[in-house]
Amino acid sequence: MRKILSAIMLLAFVCATGQRLEVYFEFDRDHITEDAATRINNFVTANDAAVSKIYGYCDWKGSNAYNDSLSMRRVDAVYRFLVSKGVKVRDDYESKGFGEDFDQSPVQSENRKVIIEFERPSAQPETTLTEAIRGLKPGDKVRLKNINFHNNSAVIRTSSQPTLYELLCIMEDNPTLKIEIQGHICCQLREDVNDTSTARARAIYNFLIRNKINRKRLSYKGFGISQPIHPIPEKSEAEADENRRVEVMVVDR
Repeated sequence: MRKILSAIMLLAFVCATGQRLEVYFEFDRDHITEDAATRINNFVTANDAAVSKIYGYCDWKGSNAYNDSLSMRRVDAVYRFLVSKGVKVRDDYESKGFGEDFDQSPVQSENRKVIIEFERPSAQPETTLTEAIRGLKPGDKVRLKNINFHNNSAVIRTSSQPTLYELLCIMEDNPTLKIEIQGHICCQLREDVNDTSTARARAIYNFLIRNKINRKRLSYKGFGISQPIHPIPEKSEAEADENRRVEVMVVDR
């Protein structure tokens, strides 16, 4: 139950209007590293925003109770650092230590972190995946934002969980909805040699199957580099990121 609640909290966190920053900690430590301090300083220098949420996480080593405490100490350390630097923190900011109770990355260093959300005061709320799919007709498609994979693989990064769980909620709330999950890659001048685009689409398909979505409502397909948004080779990392994507096409509703 705690893992389900963690996923829901993460989903609510990422869908909120704002920007987020991740900083990482050394094993079994709660002090701000030089790299983390630099990342925070660089971010707040370039962004006029107030902190609205601080969430802490740990790797799986140690007892559950110890990791709950450690993740909260990391939250407190980040809070104290932000205040010491004069960063605006909302009076009603939300803090939580998740400990080890979340889907852990296979890269342990990625689990020892704090996520900080900064509120953008004048920003307009972005369209959520739920709102986007609600307006689609059969044949229309939408990109799954914030879906990330480990390099040259179909292993989904833990940062993708909010989008995955939002898609799961959409499928549960719309029992007649049928979709095709479509994978695309970037940067290769030849065909998708390892069929990575198909493997990535299949990884999301498998996530939905594991969470009790009827396979008759789902299909997946990899398109390799055959449908780039920008010509290959891409001129920038931004173009590569837009080409390297996973989309959902509505088949029926």
